[in-house]
Amino acid sequence: MKAKYCIVLLAIAAVLSGSTFLSASELDSRIESDARQLYVFKIYLAGDDIKIESKDGAVTLTGIISEYFHRALAEVTIKDIPGVTSVDNRLEVKGSSPTANSDAWLRDEVKATLAFHRSVSAGTTEVDVKDGIVTLRGNAINQPQKDLTTEYAKDVDGVKDVINEMIVVAVPEKTVLTTGEKVDDVSTAALVRMALLLHHSTSGLYTSIAIRRGVVTVEGRAKNAAEKDQVTKVVKDINGVKKVKNRMTID
Repeated sequence: MKAKYCIVLLAIAAVLSGSTFLSASELDSRIESDARQLYVFKIYLAGDDIKIESKDGAVTLTGIISEYFHRALAEVTIKDIPGVTSVDNRLEVKGSSPTANSDAWLRDEVKATLAFHRSVSAGTTEVDVKDGIVTLRGNAINQPQKDLTTEYAKDVDGVKDVINEMIVVAVPEKTVLTTGEKVDDVSTAALVRMALLLHHSTSGLYTSIAIRRGVVTVEGRAKNAAEKDQVTKVVKDINGVKKVKNRMTID
């Protein structure tokens, strides 16, 4: 009788836990399928040739990517998929990777930083870098957007100065570019982590994040209120973030 009771409890637990009792092959198939449906892979990495293979939750990434920062973005995103135990990142950049802190490197860093923020128009912003000085060209829908683009570019580590030659062209609000895709929490978390690393003002801070339905909770340490507020400002403007709860402590 006692044995039968235990079997019933195990059966109930299996139903309630759902994916807990997935076979290894089912788990791997689900990981590979989920990854391809993520906002990051459908939007930011859509033009890359990335192969995702999972074996007992250990994921291997192979293929060719167009931008070097896509390598880190893909890895950070995959790590947050439930069931993933490790990521072996073998992605290769098309052509040669830029030398660290070179003008080409800075150009990619600035482009990546702008791409993660919804209040600027990365798609219509041209970025050139010479001797560490960034020149921005293209269109902005208003002066605040132009100024914010300058601010974000200046906040990339290694940038010496920013010359903003963007032209303000008023655009009706309804025509502002959108992807039409719902941003999932896994993708939003990856974008937030990448943005905090790319911004010089936040890269040196100890932060950890958790997200649920677009609400991001940030914990960690800041030296002062200004640093804490900067984290909130950066995170709030990331694609997919609906609200920020900043619980960082001030040393």
